[in-house]
Amino acid sequence: MSAAPSPKLYGVLGRNRKRRYGYLRHGRGLPAEAISDDVASGAGAVLSLPPSLGGQSVARGCGRAAFPRRGRLLRPSRGLFSPLALPRVALLVLSPRCSFPPAAAAMAMRQTPLTCSGHTRPVVDLAFSGITPYGYFLISACKDGKPMLRQGDTGDWIGTFLGHKGAVWGATLNKDATKAATAAADFTAKVWDGVSGDEIITLAHKHIVKSVDFTQDSNYLLTGGQDKLLRIYDLSKPEADPQIVSGHTSGIKKALWSSDDRQILSADDKTVRLWDRNTFTEIKAINVAMSVSSMEYIPEGEIIVITYGKTIAFHSAETLEQIKSFEAPATINSASLHPEKECLVAGGEDFKLYKYDYNTGEELESYKGHFGPIHCVRFSPDGELYSSGSEDGTLRLWQTTVGKTYGLWKCVIPEEEGVELAKSKANLPGTAEEDLEDLGSENSDSIYSTTPEVKA
Repeated sequence: MSAAPSPKLYGVLGRNRKRRYGYLRHGRGLPAEAISDDVASGAGAVLSLPPSLGGQSVARGCGRAAFPRRGRLLRPSRGLFSPLALPRVALLVLSPRCSFPPAAAAMAMRQTPLTCSGHTRPVVDLAFSGITPYGYFLISACKDGKPMLRQGDTGDWIGTFLGHKGAVWGATLNKDATKAATAAADFTAKVWDGVSGDEIITLAHKHIVKSVDFTQDSNYLLTGGQDKLLRIYDLSKPEADPQIVSGHTSGIKKALWSSDDRQILSADDKTVRLWDRNTFTEIKAINVAMSVSSMEYIPEGEIIVITYGKTIAFHSAETLEQIKSFEAPATINSASLHPEKECLVAGGEDFKLYKYDYNTGEELESYKGHFGPIHCVRFSPDGELYSSGSEDGTLRLWQTTVGKTYGLWKCVIPEEEGVELAKSKANLPGTAEEDLEDLGSENSDSIYSTTPEVKA
């Protein structure tokens, strides 16, 4: 005999303090393993419905048709949704101070982004360093001409690189964050000391520079820009002329080292090209339907992430053969793949961030956090957070797993008596409606308010 199917987590049960009824906030399905009684009492309850009711509107099975502003009416003690009718219903009582499984936290808790202010114009590019003995670092490029360096896991400002006389379009850090490079509209690329902030080298170009990238040993710098040329500078010989790679027919938007610095990836308006570093010859080129908005290289697995229009495409970095692609509901300006290839995030013109399962393409989350189009998103090197830069002039740091203690995000272990109270309420066989209403505390609505922000 086959085992009975597990119930699916469907939403969060809250309470209206004035009208005294429960409501269900709609959510996405999560496995039953995400449900646990080992939490403190307080803010609400997570309701798990059996598979036979998966995907149904809660209001459809209720005897009343009231639709409060913050959710749909739920009458747990009547008809279809009574405890007797749903013997497999599981209740999880949550508290603003509770500790609970990451999957349930992602469902029941809101993202709390760390907002990094300081720029005065749109943020158009960002990059993380590798993990160093001092943590990892984040650099941002902005149209205000003042790239900034921050602590990667907290967003704390470290310093500003001063010297450009135009918008900065690209920025990067080497692996150990000892050097930074920037590309700007003043026809220069600059290399900076990542520790002191001093300018080391200024590399003159004949047009706007859009992209910079270090080799793994930090000895060479690759640049690309509006003059349609790729340039390779030997940083140990700053006075020497760069090696030049030609072949693009429009301005270069992104140029990256790949395959242990043996190859170069570059993207212009509607073309992505793969070059051999030693011979400077084109290995392969692919054309896309719309203008390329971003390109990211993932060394583990040799994958490149390309965005154009509403499409997020994944290609082999060695052959440019397409692996898979997803379609987003809005124009996407940037996308980033998790280091473990579990998920990807993308942001674009509708001010939203989208999170997808990389294997299935299922949308896991979508939410607004910025007040303008999102120009760039990147995962941190450990995959615990991702950063986004926007037209609104801010960077925001977001948790990959909501509710996990990391950086400035803290999750406090609940008190023992609160846990026992939660267990007793969750295990009651015949919970009446008034009991369910009492599960919500007087300040329960606060956990479902508009996405909160923490200033970094």
